Order: sequence, then C-alpha cells, then structure tokens
Amino acid sequence: MLKRFSMPRIPPMNSTSIEISELRQQLDAPFNLSKEQIAFYVENGYVKLKHVLLPSLLEHYRVAISGRVAELSVDVAPMNERDTYGQAFLQIMNLWTKSEAVREFVFGKRLARIAAELMGVTGVRIYHDQALYKEAGGGITPWHADQYYWPVSSDKTITAWVPLQNTPQEMGPLAFCEKSHRFQIGRDLEISKESETTLKEALQNFRTEDSGFDLGDISFHAGWTFHRAGVNASDRPREVMTVIYMDEDMRLVPPKNKNQKLDIERWCPGINIGDVIASPLNPVLYSTREKTNPEAVYA
Repeated sequence: MLKRFSMPRIPPMNSTSIEISELRQQLDAPFNLSKEQIAFYVENGYVKLKHVLLPSLLEHYRVAISGRVAELSVDVAPMNERDTYGQAFLQIMNLWTKSEAVREFVFGKRLARIAAELMGVTGVRIYHDQALYKEAGGGITPWHADQYYWPVSSDKTITAWVPLQNTPQEMGPLAFCEKSHRFQIGRDLEISKESETTLKEALQNFRTEDSGFDLGDISFHAGWTFHRAGVNASDRPREVMTVIYMDEDMRLVPPKNKNQKLDIERWCPGINIGDVIASPLNPVLYSTREKTNPEAVYA
C-alpha cells in the first residue's frame, strides 16, 4: 500500500523583500577558494568547504525545495517494501525545472564558479540537479561512483552536496574515500548491495572522511570518487540539495550501460553522440569566456 511522504511542518518565512534580494546576491557572489583547497580536491577527489552559504540563505531555499519534494513524493512505498536504493533516500531530479525558486538556487554562480575552479576548466554546464532526502530511519547509501551513470567524454565532472540543515553523523552525512577517483575497481557497478559489499572490501586500505556538516558547509566531489552515506538514525529527514556540473565543453559519448542510455534520453535531449552537451537542459552556469546568461527550459 502506498502512502504520502510527510515532511516536518515548514515554518513560514518572514524575510522582507530587501533581505531576500540580499540573499539572492550571495548566490552569485564569488567565494574565496584557496590554492590549498584546490590542491586538496585534485589530490583526494573531494573537498569540504566551510561557510560557503549563509544559514539564512539555505533556510530560505530549504522551504522552497522541501515543499516541492513533499508535493512530488505523494506516493512512496513503505520503507520495508523498497529495495536498498529506495531505502537510501527519496530522489527528485531536475527540481529546477519545477520551481522558479529552486531554479534561482541551482543556477547560482557562486557554486558553479567553485566547481569550475576546482576542476580547472573555463566554465561549467549543469548536468542535472537532485534533491536527496534521507528519511528518518532511512538506510545506507551504498558505496558507488556517480560517473558510472554518465555518458560523458572526460572526468571533468563534479557534484556539489548541499545540506539544508546541520548534518551530524547520526543523520548519515556523505562519506568520501580519499584518492579513490583514480581507483579502477568498481567503476562498472551501479549503486546496490553488491557495490557496497565489493567496494567496502576493495577500498579498505583507503582513508574515509565521514564527519558531519554544519549548516553552510558544502562538499564537492569528482565523478569517479567513491562515496557512501550511513543510516539516518535521527527523528527528522536529512534534507540535501545537489547540483551536478560538467565542463562546458563536455561531449556526449556512446552509452556503456543501460543507465547511461537512460541518462541520454532524460538529461541530454536532442544531442548527438560526439556533440557538446548543450541542450536546453544543460545551460552554461558559469564561464570565464563570456558573460553567462542561461537560457534554459523551465516548466
């Protein structure tokens, strides 16, 4: 029997129009990324950055994001009827196409610029976004690498993982296997019990970073960096918004598995193999080549 996913009551926001305008400006304001932070990302395949966005900004957009997640998660099976993937989190993709407020957040240049600078590219396009909500009592997110799913021509891909509340260990924060973005074993595994078992053994000699996140902290990880998350042992959902970026010159390649074939259909409409992934769903969000003014599908 299906049930409606219920979110905690979202309190009304009392922000003035001036305050909201100031919050929006911060979405595009540059972040002072240090050479040491870039070097850490290149070496380890991820980086956790402190105080990237103001807690008040995240709370403002949390209301919009969580509201749409609740509306779009009307019918979800009970936890005990889902598979390992389904127990890990509720997943709503390309939420920016379903809410103008979410679009504002996802299209912010601050995070996009960080993504470009960490990867050492001139600019980035959006591949897609994902709201990842691990319900209270939600299970583990198995070890996996995101780029298994992506039919792209290079490893210049990166995900911003943005918690919308303080996320201590008990809530299941994202955990990273350091230096695993150069590891070849497991790149043919989709997220599953098998990937958890196989990679847990294969990566046992690598260091794992699994500390919590304060509100305002954001992590960035490479497409081939192996990562996981523990159970949510708290009494409230772990609310997280993510944005996947790719090099603005990224090209579409032939799919290597059924998941990549589905990704071509969903996220790269109208793009031919070998072409730059410049569909209406993949606008440039930040570039040093020219002033960016994303023109993209919104429905």
